[in-house]
Amino acid sequence: MRLDVLSSVLLCALAVWLTGAGTFMPAARAAEEGARAAEDGGVAAGGPQPAAGAAGADAASTGPGQKASEAAQELARGNTAKAIAAYTEALKDTGLANDRRAAILNDRAVALAKAGEAKLALDDYNAALKLFAEYAPAYNNRGNLLVMLGQYEEAIKDYDRAILLAPKYAAAFSNRANARLKLGRQAQAIADFTRAIELSPQSAPPLSGRGLAHLATGKPHAAIRDFSRAVNADARFATAYRNRAEARLVIGQGEEAIEDLSRAAAFDGNNAELYIVRGYAYLDAANVMSAIKDFSRAIELAPSSVAAYEARGLANGMAEAYDAGFADLNRAIELDPRSAIAFAYRAYLYKQTQQLDVAQKDMSAALKLDAENAQVQWALGEMEEARGRPDAAVAAQRKAAALKPGWKMAQDALKRLGAGDDTAADEVVAGAGTGNWRVVARKATFFAVSDDFPSLRIPLEMMGEGTPKLLAWELKKEPFKGYGVLRFGAGRVIGTSGPEETEQSAIVDIDNAKVIAIQPSRQGNRVATWTWEDDRVQIASIDGVTDEFSLRMTAPAVAEPAIPGSTGPSRRAASKSYSGSTWSPWGQPFGMGEGDHKPRRSASSQQRRHQPKPKSIFDLLFN
Repeated sequence: MRLDVLSSVLLCALAVWLTGAGTFMPAARAAEEGARAAEDGGVAAGGPQPAAGAAGADAASTGPGQKASEAAQELARGNTAKAIAAYTEALKDTGLANDRRAAILNDRAVALAKAGEAKLALDDYNAALKLFAEYAPAYNNRGNLLVMLGQYEEAIKDYDRAILLAPKYAAAFSNRANARLKLGRQAQAIADFTRAIELSPQSAPPLSGRGLAHLATGKPHAAIRDFSRAVNADARFATAYRNRAEARLVIGQGEEAIEDLSRAAAFDGNNAELYIVRGYAYLDAANVMSAIKDFSRAIELAPSSVAAYEARGLANGMAEAYDAGFADLNRAIELDPRSAIAFAYRAYLYKQTQQLDVAQKDMSAALKLDAENAQVQWALGEMEEARGRPDAAVAAQRKAAALKPGWKMAQDALKRLGAGDDTAADEVVAGAGTGNWRVVARKATFFAVSDDFPSLRIPLEMMGEGTPKLLAWELKKEPFKGYGVLRFGAGRVIGTSGPEETEQSAIVDIDNAKVIAIQPSRQGNRVATWTWEDDRVQIASIDGVTDEFSLRMTAPAVAEPAIPGSTGPSRRAASKSYSGSTWSPWGQPFGMGEGDHKPRRSASSQQRRHQPKPKSIFDLLFN
């Protein structure tokens, strides 16, 4: 399956890449993890989990226990063939109890799945469950294998059984959420991810997974909040950085997105798709040469990547290296003759070289292949503009912007055409405003607008069912002059005791006409606590996490000595918070520029955190 990078690719990858859940776990951990799941929900990983019987504390020094222990060690080293052989040897013991034999079968299935032997792995899971029908980890593991095979409905049935047997099985909730996300059931996925987070609050994968679900439902600010918490829980979680970058591109935070992608590449440097996404971010920032460099790196890592050749072809065209651009796009079409994007980009290059007749042939081919593609519509808009048809150009670019919200290339084209945002498409929601503010709807998306602030258009991200209603608008005073907070009713959600009303608050930088964050401020009887001091605002959220945002000051502050690892002074050394776009301390998100988010666990949560990881070479270099 080929990757369309500019359109959202997040929901097309395997669950293992999306959230970190669904990964394969070495053998000795299953009983430990399963027991913990039954007791307190503390499951560390969501993927196929081997059982304790293989290498648990009760394993014999000789015989099948020893063989299974050896197998687990080989599996941990990545020697799947040796692991499979050792598990097979352990299973030859005719005196094994059913539960122990089931545990070893489960473990061998993990190894077989890692080796790409899906059919044999499935046979082992089936055999294990026939011997031990109440074995929750095996149901979870089989569910993950079924997800990999694209059998999402059957996978959900297995996760259901795992949860029934172990109601606090956090990984099973997270994995079921991934399967539901694959099926487009975002609301159910969010509910499952939320339950997994409640059971295992320090686990990064379900936070990242919920962020993806929020992004899929058009809530980029909620997505960024979850991705930020994920990287705070696991500073090496490359996927969460990459996903946060995707969300940041939606709301126009291009510089911050590039920083996130750079951090992801530092931890996952051989991932070609990361370089493709960062390359497009560079194109948005008009840094064509850096984009070409990233696309070339992607081709080095994945020589058959159609998306990489498409992207580099476009970038070469923008750099006026037309021969190189045509060569790249011809190669993309050779690799995939049905690549609508390649034909559209080649049409753009023909347009740039004044070959409109040839360009029209490629444009027609692209439209025939995929007329609902944002890149195709963008190229069509460029074509229509070159042919002197501004109205048709505007229509195409607006369609491109609608297909890919936040895409700067389409937005820039609209500005060039003098079109800008189509406010005529807004419909006023009666009775939802307050003061000088009113709520407008465009399709299923709501915004708050005011004639007092004509450049502001505040998205109203709903938490639950219903229509948003504005509750209060507060203009901050010195030293936070230029900021405002818009509070609004965000719908009803199902709480522990039934339906609960929710409220959210948007932090708005009025001077720069941008929304810094949208934060939950109330759900039922739980109310967030806001603290404005120094150069930041802290929100003790309704879910027990403290989120923090750096703000620009309207009055100069007294500088304190710079903290090692930062590029400038900190106004409050005790906070260990940094201003400016730079590398951050280990264990914290990086790229925290003006208005950026830093989640922190509450005091009670911090007490439950693991001890800090030992310093690595990355830590020494960048902190």
